[in-house]
Amino acid sequence: QVQLVESGGGLAQPGGSLTLSCSVSIDIYSIHTLAWYRQAPGKQRALVAASRSDGSTSYSDSVKARFTISRDNAQKRVYLQMNSLRPDDTAVYYCYADGDFRSPQGLLLAGTYWGQGTQVTVSS
Repeated sequence: QVQLVESGGGLAQPGGSLTLSCSVSIDIYSIHTLAWYRQAPGKQRALVAASRSDGSTSYSDSVKARFTISRDNAQKRVYLQMNSLRPDDTAVYYCYADGDFRSPQGLLLAGTYWGQGTQVTVSS
């Protein structure tokens, strides 16, 4: 089974920074997209940032120039550096992966997977 485990959420003051990390539990055969989504109370889950296999990245308009997505393929991790945080960044942040993974038994597991989410609260 593919598991994505997020960490790094918590409470930050407006203008502060946090770094989220997401680790993939099993070997990666190929990754198409690694991304971060967020869901604020009463709102739908929305894409925050994505990193694609061709090296391109994309960001929602609300986080451009403030957030940076990066990945470490060797460590099977994806990060979200969040700077200049604002109260409207408060949400549960989810890690997302779309790719092909290899189980310890050698099975190829293809599909999309989500982490369990980590809470980010921005408040003074």
